[in-house]
Amino acid sequence: MARTEAFDKYLAEYEQWFIDNRYVFLSELEAVRVLLPDSGRGVEIGVGSGIFASSLNIEEGCDPSVAMRKKSQSRGIRVIDCIAEYLPWDDNTFDYVLMVTTICFVDDPQKAIREINRVLKPGGVLVIGFVDMNSPVGKDYIKHRDKSHFYSDASFFSTDEIHKLLRENNLITHKTIQTVFDKPDKITDIQPAKNGYGEGSFIVIKAFKGAI
Repeated sequence: MARTEAFDKYLAEYEQWFIDNRYVFLSELEAVRVLLPDSGRGVEIGVGSGIFASSLNIEEGCDPSVAMRKKSQSRGIRVIDCIAEYLPWDDNTFDYVLMVTTICFVDDPQKAIREINRVLKPGGVLVIGFVDMNSPVGKDYIKHRDKSHFYSDASFFSTDEIHKLLRENNLITHKTIQTVFDKPDKITDIQPAKNGYGEGSFIVIKAFKGAI
């Protein structure tokens, strides 16, 4: 069952986070931009309010939250109602798929990644961004999850677990980068991404669709 209640009820609070943590968002955005293809047909799965998609010129998205879809549409995104485990597109539809801080909210991560593989064209790209559960921010989210509208029922992953999840579903990791090297309230400028993982709290992985 899609975890939409908090996103439908607390849209204003969700949007305010990006204002209050402007440079965290911009650091994450730039890390995603580094690995995102600059051409082809793309879609964001779990597009939310469209703040990433609209900033990255992605025109299509899907999300199960009514409030988030409406906000995303107001940003010019063509959004449909669906969950990651059941994507409505045909096989081999997209050149690339973006998924940012969504994997922690899906009920069946294996099925979600398998569906993404299905809708990607041969050689297509998945760019997945997430907060590493072993990072300072990840540990803080988990410690205080009972105080968060959004993360109270989230399932966090380590980078190694995401690498394994991709590998098990025929997605070949090409590059992994990291950003957000301080506590969010201490970040006052865009933090450039670095290769690898283990230092930054926000991880972005680029993977190619492999042979089935």
